[in-house]
Amino acid sequence: MRRLSPLEPLVMLGTVVQWLVLAMATGALVGSACSVFLGALFKTEGRLYDAPWWLLALLLPLGGLANGLLLHYAWEQRRGGLHDEPIAAVNEQAGRMPLATLWVKPVAALITLGCGGSAGKEGPCSHIGAGVAAGVGRALRLNAELRKRLVACGVSAGFASVFGTPIAGAVYGVEMLAIGRIRHDFLFPGIVAGVTAYVVSRFWGVPYPAYHIDFTATFTLWLFLKTVLVGVLCGLAALCFVELYTGVRRAFAWLQRRTGLWPPLAPMLGGLLLAALVLAVPTEYLGLSLPLMERALSGEAMPALGFFWKALLVALTLGSGFYGGIVTPQFVIGAVAGGACAPLLGLAPAQGAAVGLVAVVAAASNTPVAALLMGVELFGAGSVWYVAGACAAAYLVIGHRSVYPAQHLAYAKSAWIVAAPDLPVGQEKVQLSWGLLRWWSDRMRQWRRWRQERQERPGRR
Repeated sequence: MRRLSPLEPLVMLGTVVQWLVLAMATGALVGSACSVFLGALFKTEGRLYDAPWWLLALLLPLGGLANGLLLHYAWEQRRGGLHDEPIAAVNEQAGRMPLATLWVKPVAALITLGCGGSAGKEGPCSHIGAGVAAGVGRALRLNAELRKRLVACGVSAGFASVFGTPIAGAVYGVEMLAIGRIRHDFLFPGIVAGVTAYVVSRFWGVPYPAYHIDFTATFTLWLFLKTVLVGVLCGLAALCFVELYTGVRRAFAWLQRRTGLWPPLAPMLGGLLLAALVLAVPTEYLGLSLPLMERALSGEAMPALGFFWKALLVALTLGSGFYGGIVTPQFVIGAVAGGACAPLLGLAPAQGAAVGLVAVVAAASNTPVAALLMGVELFGAGSVWYVAGACAAAYLVIGHRSVYPAQHLAYAKSAWIVAAPDLPVGQEKVQLSWGLLRWWSDRMRQWRRWRQERQERPGRR
């Protein structure tokens, strides 16, 4: 078949122009909408770190009840048959979102973080990005494939707006769709939308922190191997977080099935459990916990179990039915875990915190490329070698787990494991490969034969 050599470059140039227009317009809208949300969040979040326990014991259950009522009546009753998860919108719904509920999740997140719930801020922004992009696609009557790409670039714009890392945020919005696969045709729209949203958010006054982590100017293999080990340990911390989150979600789902618990009461119960935990856990693990993360990145000593307390509070908050983001908690868990284990490996605590921050994101979200780029954008080009090894190691260590149940598994992470492709995480059947099972069976057969021969030797009883 002959290639359309004279026309193909013109078609591709038209594609570039098309996405420059669509992605820039979407990015500007998403950046403006996310700036409004972030402005409201900064005025309400972080005021309860020094609050007395009785106030938290009052606000957390009330905030849980408010979340439950809002999500039950304003979301469940009006979303129809569509899911409003961005991953599901792209993978399963041809870029469609329930626009009538676009405002619900941001308001629920403000309630969650305002009352002290432990969660993140990027979830509402990705939801806003996907919803705005779906609305643009519907208004322009785009076909299904264009709508999917537009929703993906809307998610990228939301992440770029909240992270302050436009390239990493753009790639994150694309890479999070499936484990082991990146849709390269989504990259250009995502990057254009992400950069536009970041510029627009800065124009509206959204502040973004700057970190200065001192990595060595020249590459050293010894430091690289140490950061890989930090990545392994942070991958295990991410595994602990994902298992806690999944376990709490399943426990509350089981409770509702067995007792017929009214859905709005589930997050209220979660609020009561959070209030009880705060009697033993410092309040700095509530809310976004950004001051804790910044202390870790400045080189302060971190408690060995700090990552576990943050993971447990986030799992209880989101698993019981509160709404909020799940990426900012990964930042905090990674920074605290990396800062705690760095001195044991002879690393500077700030270096361990920086590497751990992105390693947990690479593992829990299954986005190693976006996490690597995030490390470079946050900590400078000198960190790239060390961040890359840590992210890749953490991504492998966590296995086929994810904080996103709707995330698809495109390819298994190991040649010793087989899995049916393109199924959501949790529905896939991950199994050891036949080659590995046969190798193990052969080794066990040889070991049993060796034992039998030893027992049959003359002179042995």
